[in-house]
Amino acid sequence: MQKKWLFIAFILVLTNSAQLKAQYSKQDSTYKKCFIGSSFFLLGNLSSVNKPDFGQLNFGYRLTRKDAITLELRTWKYAWPLGINPLTNKAYGTPEEKFPGYIREFGFALAYQRFLWKGLYAELNVMNAWQTFVNDDGKKMDNGFQIFNTYRVGYHIKLFKDRFFIQPSIAITHRPYHTKMPDSFKQTDDKWPKFLYGEPGLHFGFNF
Repeated sequence: MQKKWLFIAFILVLTNSAQLKAQYSKQDSTYKKCFIGSSFFLLGNLSSVNKPDFGQLNFGYRLTRKDAITLELRTWKYAWPLGINPLTNKAYGTPEEKFPGYIREFGFALAYQRFLWKGLYAELNVMNAWQTFVNDDGKKMDNGFQIFNTYRVGYHIKLFKDRFFIQPSIAITHRPYHTKMPDSFKQTDDKWPKFLYGEPGLHFGFNF
């Protein structure tokens, strides 16, 4: 449910983005090189069903007007395989596809953004995630590790004289590597692909 609200917010922002200023151009004599931010996926913590206990903090630096790098600190938990698209697949949220517990992840991601045209950008995001597998009784079963990549296209929108910004986006996510899961988790996860297409995103930040 939380991702459906995020997708709605994403569509609303896109419909109004054409009226807002684009990303930094050659005419900008000065611009703020540093920024901090997070993701509106934080709103998912208000859900009473499959609450993700999500947290994210971004620290970014603009190398040039067209290039930016970001360090993201992130944690969340999930009880269904990441290969199920909750927006398009009814299997998400069903008891049949639920893990026998949940996975808690803590990690950091490094992201590189390249602005292509006005505010349009492409991003490569690589997350290193340390995992804890917890069963339905709340007891730890095992530890794990995975690399979680996000290939993103989005639009950077300046707000309040460039003090703040938002970035609606759409992405492909990919899990190129993970350690062996407990068998009860692996049996469910193996049913689903390592790629997920059409993941919406909506980030926000403060420039300084």
